[in-house]
Amino acid sequence: MKRFDQFRAKRRKVYENLFSAKALCITGLVIMPALLFNPVVTSRIVLFLFFWFLAWLTGKKNNPLFTFLVILGIVFFNLIIPYGRVLFSIGVFKITAGALIGGINRAVTLEGLIMLSRIAIRPDLKIPGFFGELIGESFRIFSVIMNRKQRITRKNLMGDIDRLMLELSNDNDNDIENNGNNGEAPQSAAIPSSRTKPAGFAILVIVMILSWIPWVILKNM
Repeated sequence: MKRFDQFRAKRRKVYENLFSAKALCITGLVIMPALLFNPVVTSRIVLFLFFWFLAWLTGKKNNPLFTFLVILGIVFFNLIIPYGRVLFSIGVFKITAGALIGGINRAVTLEGLIMLSRIAIRPDLKIPGFFGELIGESFRIFSVIMNRKQRITRKNLMGDIDRLMLELSNDNDNDIENNGNNGEAPQSAAIPSSRTKPAGFAILVIVMILSWIPWVILKNM
């Protein structure tokens, strides 16, 4: 287990050194429409798996069971309102093609966006202006929550969520305390800022091309 943690830490270090937060954010914005506006469910599934793999490469922790349960839950609730051709029935409960495809579509889109945000949004992202600072802080909190979501368990759901919110509040108070004496704004960056290396630019271009390939293939068919 320790060896896996060390390997993940090495991947995380490479990720932080190769790319700047701004380049990652721009790449994420360029890639996002390829997922959101792709009309084919199978293509969205492929993109979701691709983003999952990229998140793993960056050294982020992914919980396959948690992700599967979220997808299963979204699909199940979508099946409650049947529409389209009936595939089969379980008692009075009908499984329809429209509801099933719609549920899978919504589920993989949501999880794909979550994976993409974990790749493209880093705590050291800085957007100028007050609105940019507000957005950046929101991204930082979201990133921290996604990195610590494994602490939330079904046995003590509300207590774990409350504890996580307290941790975030304490982190913010510490930032203010550490920077309040000299009048500076709280430091939201958890990692030092870095410039994108030439190899990093090449990797980002390849990732953007690979992300748009399903859309281009579909459009030309």
